[in-house]
Amino acid sequence: MAFGIDRQELARWKEAVERGEIAYITHFWLDPRFPGVTSVTKVGCSDLGRLSRWCLDNGLSPAYIHRRDRYPHFDLIGAKQAEILRREGLFGQLERFVERRSR
Repeated sequence: MAFGIDRQELARWKEAVERGEIAYITHFWLDPRFPGVTSVTKVGCSDLGRLSRWCLDNGLSPAYIHRRDRYPHFDLIGAKQAEILRREGLFGQLERFVERRSR
């Protein structure tokens, strides 16, 4: 279940994905398969070659790209999520969804 973002944020992410950009959106997320994880960052891009290269450049396996989705994306969680958000300068998403849980 996703929550914590508005329609405009989601629309901007979808538009960027459709343009073939590497786009990031973070939201609160609960999944019983991942106890203690409260957020996910979806890294999307309609250009699967570009998204696969992004995964490899970040030490991640492209095998985990959600390809059948209309908006292909890789789900980032945990320490790698925080590391990449910091490196990309996405401090708003980091503070709003990831570091909030440690306060």
